[in-house]
Amino acid sequence: MAITGTQMAYYVICHRKLWLFTNHIFLEQTSELVADGRFVGESTYEKRPERYKQIELEGIKIDFYDPKAHVVHETKRSDKMEPAHLAQLKYYLYILEQNNIPVQYGVLEYPKLRTTRQVVLSDEDRSTIPEWLEHIAQIVSRPKCPDVIKKPHCKQCAYFDFCYVDEE
Repeated sequence: MAITGTQMAYYVICHRKLWLFTNHIFLEQTSELVADGRFVGESTYEKRPERYKQIELEGIKIDFYDPKAHVVHETKRSDKMEPAHLAQLKYYLYILEQNNIPVQYGVLEYPKLRTTRQVVLSDEDRSTIPEWLEHIAQIVSRPKCPDVIKKPHCKQCAYFDFCYVDEE
């Protein structure tokens, strides 16, 4: 099973969300935050498609790869889930490296905050990512959905109503 960048991010955010998404329970299409994030990604760097390539392989879809500088760009609307964004971008770097596609580093971009962060794939990442992939495979193959995690970011999640339907 190929793991997507979204699944890698969900692994860091919430195992329940990862399980639901992987088992085809999609609630993100009605989320205003997801729509806003998509809008930011599509409208912020309008000239980028002329210079950069889109790459799809092994389940991942990288929207902006600079083939001359060998740099991956990942655009996000907010840095509130930065650990998940870092994991997703490092996973992209890892997959490119595993497929002998030249990559120097990644750039995590938050256009609304006007900040960027350069991200490199370390030797530690190279040994940790296969462990993440194994754990993701274990989580998504369970017959039962993981329990609710009850974290502050749950209130902003597209799956919030699904997870908290029994709570008053």
